[in-house]
Amino acid sequence: MKSVWPMLAFVALSATGAIAQDIAAGEKSWNKCRACHQVGETARNGVGPQLNGLFGRHSGAVEGYSYSVANKNSGITWDEAVFGEYIKDPKAKIPGTKMVFAGIKNEQEIKDLIAFLKRFSKDGKPTE
Repeated sequence: MKSVWPMLAFVALSATGAIAQDIAAGEKSWNKCRACHQVGETARNGVGPQLNGLFGRHSGAVEGYSYSVANKNSGITWDEAVFGEYIKDPKAKIPGTKMVFAGIKNEQEIKDLIAFLKRFSKDGKPTE
């Protein structure tokens, strides 16, 4: 049994490293979003709404941001699956949205971006 423990430790450390790499890759992907959106404790609405605490929030719900009627009336609650569909092609997911973005098609990049965004609580503080 002694030989099992080093392997389990290696697996645990590898899994932790993979999460960090996903978040780091997601932060790079975030560069595609940051021209219009902000996250973090000082985040404000800009061309797009700030994205702190995105997951679990209803579409069109950030105070002080002027959403399209389509976005406000979409009935969407953001979760990983819905965001994944949306970010591939925003105008297909919410016809009439004012978001002008070609989308991210790569599944791994979307997962990495989600990992990055999930770090930010509603008040912008990192959740880790």
